[in-house]
Amino acid sequence: MKNLIAYFVPHPPIIIPEIGKGEEKRIQKTISAYHKIALEIAEFKPETIIIISPHSTTYEDYFRIESGAASKGDFASFSAPQITCAVKHDQEFIKALENRASVQNFPCGTKGRQKTSIDHGALIPLYFINKQYAKYKLARLSFSGMPFITHYNYGKLIQEIIKGEPDKRFVFIASGDLSHMLKEDGPYGYVDEGPLFDKTICDILKNGDFFELFSIDNQIIEKAGECGFRSLLVLAGILDQTAIRPNLLSYEDTFGVGYAIASFHHQANDIKRNYGEQHEEKEAKKLTIIRRQEDEYVTLARKALENYVKFGKVMTVDSCPKEMLQQRSGVFVSIKKHGMLRGCIGTIHPTTSCLAKEIIQNAISSGTEDPRFSPVDMFELRNLVYSVDVLKEPEKITGPHQLDVKRFGVIVRHLGRSGLLLPNLEGVDTVEEQISIALQKADIKKNEPYSLERFEVIRHQ
Repeated sequence: MKNLIAYFVPHPPIIIPEIGKGEEKRIQKTISAYHKIALEIAEFKPETIIIISPHSTTYEDYFRIESGAASKGDFASFSAPQITCAVKHDQEFIKALENRASVQNFPCGTKGRQKTSIDHGALIPLYFINKQYAKYKLARLSFSGMPFITHYNYGKLIQEIIKGEPDKRFVFIASGDLSHMLKEDGPYGYVDEGPLFDKTICDILKNGDFFELFSIDNQIIEKAGECGFRSLLVLAGILDQTAIRPNLLSYEDTFGVGYAIASFHHQANDIKRNYGEQHEEKEAKKLTIIRRQEDEYVTLARKALENYVKFGKVMTVDSCPKEMLQQRSGVFVSIKKHGMLRGCIGTIHPTTSCLAKEIIQNAISSGTEDPRFSPVDMFELRNLVYSVDVLKEPEKITGPHQLDVKRFGVIVRHLGRSGLLLPNLEGVDTVEEQISIALQKADIKKNEPYSLERFEVIRHQ
């Protein structure tokens, strides 16, 4: 793809002199790198610039493309309304991307709330580019809450269009900051995962080994407080099976937020750099092992959802073990896809005549009725991982000192509202975090007089 150059850039508003008022000089390396890529883009003369921004309209299960003939924006929300940008959209590219997504049943398009104002995640790179070059049309994209591999595959979808127009020059800009948790005196404080995340990403930007993106622990990504990881995954997908010349031009953490600028130039085709397929093959092997090792509780949950999604029927309990037919208990069924939560619904107390029916009921509900997600479809079933928590009877406690985040789940109650959090969850390390999340789920304020209960579970995975 000699008709493409790709960039990863940050979007700190303080970098604009009218906003920074002198403070921008503290990130001079970032400014210099921005000027360098702006000159490079001007020399390349792209007809189309594609920008993906974390501050564009974002949906949990859909990749939004901003539509319309044109868009404009300014920095009024940062006290600099005089700095404006207006640009025409590449409607041919937008239509081609939407059509290709439709043909491949990929969740992407122009549906949803239109955001005619250009967000600062796109405005800031355009601010530097427009000083050197303006003869382009724009396509504004957003990422989603979907799994990381889906973002990579979105990039592959975009690549198909770019490859299909070899005489048209494209620039792809992945806008995103790295960790926001790099300094105690920074705007968001410090966590150990912040510098670790930034070092890992900078190493990847230096060497261009995008396969390593899939090896970063989800908890490191989440705790780092980043906003550019998914943008980078889409960029990696666009460069799938492409030998590149990576160049990390700058990295700074002056204000407690990581700012990195990197460029990626095409060198040759390289079928060995099919990192998305390699990752999916690796995950498929893991799933095969998980299926072999799952116990009868997890198998029942999986088969219950699979049967419902495929045939629209609730399976019977005829072949279930006797102990599941004789026991009654509350049950939570959790479903993950590519390491990310895909659904979790359960009951504190039994609502059916036996444990087997409770598992079947809650497995179907987790996959089809969790309001945070769209219902599971048939194509997802092979990628789902299940766990079943059988709850023991809850007991009232007098305070947090009677909790243990690894051993006990917690229930908070106040005026008819209640929230529950299971024990020993990835990323929940303290009792304070456990209670805080349960309160949020129940929409109970921390200063309200809530009661506490604890419970133990038997976890089946």
